[in-house]
Amino acid sequence: MTRIKKFFSKHDFSSVVASLIAIAAGLILGIILLAATSAVPGTDFPKGIKLLFQGPFTTGIQSVGNRIFYCVPLIFTGLSVAVAYKTGLFNIGAPGQFLMGIRVSLLVALNINSIGKPVQGVFVWILALIAGRLAGALWGLIPGALKATLGINEVIICIRTNWIAANRFSWVFEPRTYLHGTGTGKSGYLIKTSVTGNGTPSWGFGKLTDNSRLDCSIVIAGVIAILLWLFRNKTSLGYSRRACGLNKFSAKYAGRKEKKNIRLARALAGGLAALGGCFNYLNPAREIKFDSAYASLPSYGFDGIPAALLANCNPIGVLFASLFRRYLSSSGTALGAAHYNKYYADRIIAVIIYRSGFSRFFIEIYRSFKQKKSNSMSKKLFGMLTEGLLLTTLPAPDGLRRVETGETVEDSKNEEAIVSEEKEGEVK
Repeated sequence: MTRIKKFFSKHDFSSVVASLIAIAAGLILGIILLAATSAVPGTDFPKGIKLLFQGPFTTGIQSVGNRIFYCVPLIFTGLSVAVAYKTGLFNIGAPGQFLMGIRVSLLVALNINSIGKPVQGVFVWILALIAGRLAGALWGLIPGALKATLGINEVIICIRTNWIAANRFSWVFEPRTYLHGTGTGKSGYLIKTSVTGNGTPSWGFGKLTDNSRLDCSIVIAGVIAILLWLFRNKTSLGYSRRACGLNKFSAKYAGRKEKKNIRLARALAGGLAALGGCFNYLNPAREIKFDSAYASLPSYGFDGIPAALLANCNPIGVLFASLFRRYLSSSGTALGAAHYNKYYADRIIAVIIYRSGFSRFFIEIYRSFKQKKSNSMSKKLFGMLTEGLLLTTLPAPDGLRRVETGETVEDSKNEEAIVSEEKEGEVK
């Protein structure tokens, strides 16, 4: 039993409880909404509940594989937000870092032809992945460097870098050489990496889900999440970053390099967001419409924020929170196809995110109250030991007043000398 308590305490079990409370509150709201609209023609309550909980399984195993594939960029943007937040930073620049990763990785993949050379195609994919990750890291480093050196708020800089990245994307891919010809029926779409023979290896995952888009990216995302957790909790550098996030002044007083940690955290966060874009669009089956790429910022960058908050910025928690977020999106699609309100899933997600913050708030209050109660009990016990036990049992040292009589050892010696003198006088 003691080991279980230590395990839960070590891994912050309270945050898990907070997330579960938030999820339960959101699902209860969804059930209430479905019950309230059961009178709409063509809908009924049991059917709505079934669609809500089945999610992507309503349309077959292929849909499950595709949903997991689209969950990968959400995982990486969530990890990006979590890494920055634990260092005391708020990464709202994930959309721009996401786009920069796509931009550089596609430039590498579309300009190196490896058709008929599968081994070369794997190396080109790795090269494109590394290039895109470095581009995102450098793009994320810009707000970190400005904050560390000049003290400029990273949120303001991230908003500007987001739109600069969007414009840079449109400027690079505007030439017709990167677009499908009008005769292909893909007007306005970028050329897929399959045209040049490059793309993310599938390792047979797509066949497991009826030839879906699922590839090895989900495995790599899981491995990276575990490595980030180990880095944060088991290394001195990870501890240093967490210390800066908790209290930068105390961390600085303890010898931690605050500015260095800010720059490194921003670069790492930018690289993670870029990896999400790289994995998403290096897939041979993935298509991207050119005009929608720069007309608005990609939602993946912003969706990573609620995924990180729901997981309390725990890297492994982000993995499951992202999967659950995509699961609910599939439920919304299924409800919309069955003549229900498709925005029910969005309302559930909103309640979950909103409730997660309040759940942690009440848990922190409870933990604070419990800590205060424990401290008061300790003080009371210490007082009882010192006043009622120690002072009555310990022998009084020489020169100190005795507890029982109020005398000192020197006073008793003087009294004995006086008595002896009186006795000598009587004898004489």
